[in-house]
Amino acid sequence: MNLLLPMNVDLKATELYTNREVSWLAFNHRVLAMAQRADIPLLERLKFAAITASNLDEFLMVRVGGLERRRRALGEATFISGPDGWSVERVLDEIDRRAKDIRHAIAAVTCDAILPALAEHGVRFLSADDLDGELRGAVHTYYRTEVHPCLTPIAIDGVQPFPSLRNGSLNLLVTVTSSPQSQIARPTGPLTAIVQLPSLLPRFVRFPTPGRPYQYMALEDIIALFVEELFVGHQVLEAAPFRVIRASDLDFDESDADDLMTTIQDHLRLRDRGEPVWLVIDRRASSAVQHRLRKALDVEPRQIQIVRGRLDPSTFFSVLGDLNLPELKDEPHAPIENPRLRYGPTIFRSIQEQDVLLHHPYETFRHVVDFLEQAAADPDVVAIKQTLYRTSGNSPIVRALQRAAESGKEVTALVELKARFDEANNINWAKKLEESGAHVVYGLIGFKTHSKMLLVTRREGGRLVRYVHLSTGNYNPKTAGLYTDIGLLSADEDLTHDAMLLFNVLTGYAELPQMRRLVVAPFTMRSHTIDYIEREIEFAKAGAPAGIRAKMNSLVDGPIVEALYRASQAGVKIELMVRGICCLRPGIPGVSENIEVRSILDRFLEHARVFWWRNGGDDEVFLSSADWMPRNLNKRIEVGFPILDETLRRRITDEIWPTEWADNTFSWSLQSDGMYRALSPDDAPANRAQSTFIRTSKDKDHASPTSLRPEVAKPQRLSPAARAAHAQLRRLG
Repeated sequence: MNLLLPMNVDLKATELYTNREVSWLAFNHRVLAMAQRADIPLLERLKFAAITASNLDEFLMVRVGGLERRRRALGEATFISGPDGWSVERVLDEIDRRAKDIRHAIAAVTCDAILPALAEHGVRFLSADDLDGELRGAVHTYYRTEVHPCLTPIAIDGVQPFPSLRNGSLNLLVTVTSSPQSQIARPTGPLTAIVQLPSLLPRFVRFPTPGRPYQYMALEDIIALFVEELFVGHQVLEAAPFRVIRASDLDFDESDADDLMTTIQDHLRLRDRGEPVWLVIDRRASSAVQHRLRKALDVEPRQIQIVRGRLDPSTFFSVLGDLNLPELKDEPHAPIENPRLRYGPTIFRSIQEQDVLLHHPYETFRHVVDFLEQAAADPDVVAIKQTLYRTSGNSPIVRALQRAAESGKEVTALVELKARFDEANNINWAKKLEESGAHVVYGLIGFKTHSKMLLVTRREGGRLVRYVHLSTGNYNPKTAGLYTDIGLLSADEDLTHDAMLLFNVLTGYAELPQMRRLVVAPFTMRSHTIDYIEREIEFAKAGAPAGIRAKMNSLVDGPIVEALYRASQAGVKIELMVRGICCLRPGIPGVSENIEVRSILDRFLEHARVFWWRNGGDDEVFLSSADWMPRNLNKRIEVGFPILDETLRRRITDEIWPTEWADNTFSWSLQSDGMYRALSPDDAPANRAQSTFIRTSKDKDHASPTSLRPEVAKPQRLSPAARAAHAQLRRLG
């Protein structure tokens, strides 16, 4: 559908904006499309099915849980909608329909395509019907020795109410006959009980046999097969698996918290007991069981999903690491060393000589770890300051900060305790750092610290010199190998001066002073963005080069979308790469016909935020930790930083951006009606951006220090399987 609107249209008109929840669900559908592609290795397809399921669970816990809470607390009349103007009831109804479509599609692709294909390669997921005598005996032995001792059946009767089940846990509702010989008074007729699956046991248990090393059985199927052993003297009539998804976002007023860490720990204990937002039931469950669960959990019919296959497909992750079948996975990627750091002198001298741009995961994140570890060990380093939003388990980043503090250096770590679903990990890191002697702070009340910033102060030749690392991604070595991000190492006096001042704001009571180079939310980032859009409008009106190219995870902010519409009306050409949510509608005549929106979904998660302004021909490029969302611009500490070195700036404008925009095999184009169309090369050469970056990084790795200029890889022709996958994706789009 194309919206035909006059030039003087009200740019706040609700029909110009896509609802953010609907746009997020469209993103998750694109993730699922990766599982549906025949040209992707089988185990990678299973991974994408698991990612889709995990994403959907988190969406229900956080976004839907929050909407349900607001609806009950505020009522429909006081619900504050987004620029799309949708009511909360309409939003929830649309979520219900689309989320269930995604869940059914996950079941279809796993049950009908991926798992049967894996069985042909010897990876089998067993049901009770697949067990012969010997295999059944092995499963029974496992049940008796490993599972049965961990189970606690909870009867549901007039004395014992329905238990408060953990969020996301998998359970069996077991129906048994009453026993006339029982010495315990029970109601007549069928009895019911809950059996919760132990969370510490493997979700899929491997039962190898000669010639078949990869045979798995789901834990709920094992328990259901032998559940009668929990109810001696009774006959089991039914054992129905189900899951409860609960509201899980932390909801408290920080200004009322005397001790933020303690308050968060208290709320984490409540997270598993939030109100139910979705009830997932195995489709084989009887209508009586479905009615009993709905009544006990007090959910509406729209909050119930009846599914086939696994109730929690995200748990397929647990199998992926167990399978030594490289032919069914992507070819391993080994990040290269950055040529500047590989062939240069010490890391500090290399940064002094020239800024260093790191493009992850094509270039190793090890350089960032090395930078911090060398700072921790260097006797000339006097202070280290760092923000930590998310990091990995057994983090080398945290260990380096601990060693630095223990050696007497001034170490300040700003740990964000409210990083969603990483709160417990971050509390643990905070305690460890405090024990090592580091100063640990938690940022400004009411704001999440989402910026990625590391500042090192070093004594050189009788004076103090600062070095900074700024990035679009987290200090997490694990995700740095899975996400695409861009980081900058610099000794530029303006950048390091601004970083020092910002740390003072975050750790003390200073107001944000005038920044020389950095753009900081919630102080200046919104006005900076709007001003730069308006500047491009003025250049376009003057006939000077004007254009906006921006890459981010999400585009939601209404005022920025409105400013982009004004820029389009003024003739500014705008290219947007928005991986996830996009509330802007491109291609509307008279409003956004000069705007194109693409979304790349591939083996690595696109995570970098890049903002390229033509500026009358004097290009400016900023990187940032922030998306164009109200939460980033209004409620988070975010940092945007310019790429000042012309060589590095041209690496982004001449190499990285054109390669990504040329992707026509793993990229989607947003249409004016809010729908996405999978791009296809058709008869043109195929371009896959991430594969191009992998190839060019390998070329750099084998080049000599004097021949390091990257070459754009030649386009490829699609294989027949890839062409078939593209035809399918176009139909899905």
